[in-house]
Amino acid sequence: MLSLSKHAIEQTLYYICLAGLAIYLVNQVRKPTKWVGRLFLWMMNLSHSGVTDWGLKHVAIEEGFRILDVGCGRTTEKLAALAAKGTVYGVDYAAGSVAASSAKNAQLIQEGRVEIARASVSRLPFAADKFDLVTAVETQYYWPDPVNDMREVLGVLKPGGTLVVIAESYRKGANDWLHGPAMKLVRSANLSVAEQRELFAAAGFEDIRISEERAQGWICGVGKKPL
Repeated sequence: MLSLSKHAIEQTLYYICLAGLAIYLVNQVRKPTKWVGRLFLWMMNLSHSGVTDWGLKHVAIEEGFRILDVGCGRTTEKLAALAAKGTVYGVDYAAGSVAASSAKNAQLIQEGRVEIARASVSRLPFAADKFDLVTAVETQYYWPDPVNDMREVLGVLKPGGTLVVIAESYRKGANDWLHGPAMKLVRSANLSVAEQRELFAAAGFEDIRISEERAQGWICGVGKKPL
């Protein structure tokens, strides 16, 4: 009996540790820390490169654009290359993301072409009508209040400016069977094509276009601020 009791205790402790590790890893996905989070950011940026390139093809980016990248990662560097005579601002609410992006873009920051700041999409630290383009790659899932957060983005866009939302998972997409449960685990909003369109409209955007890459299970939403 003593042996069985000891085994049961060991099994219980094992599952408690496993659950604790799972919770920690989920939190790293949502809000990477400065050190461990950098590994997660590197892996996420690597896996998101393809969907980012595909999504950015749905918007016209002029070389002098002033751009805001919400949830800054590898996209910031890509945008700086496309807007070679413009300025790219990257924001993220996670200290780990800000540190990693600042290190990755150190040269561009020194040249005055990129600025990185810690901020939430719910409270952007910018003047109204500032940006030609706002990008959100693999980050809208985690926005605390999607409609009001989209309205916050709308406020900092110039009249006629564009928001592009890019994601490698959406409800009823090709990979929803895999990503759907993970989205529930991290308490994120995994929207369908119709729900994404409705979100843009509810936030006040017009000329809304929702594109799918069905084989990959990718989605791209584009909307403009009214003139």
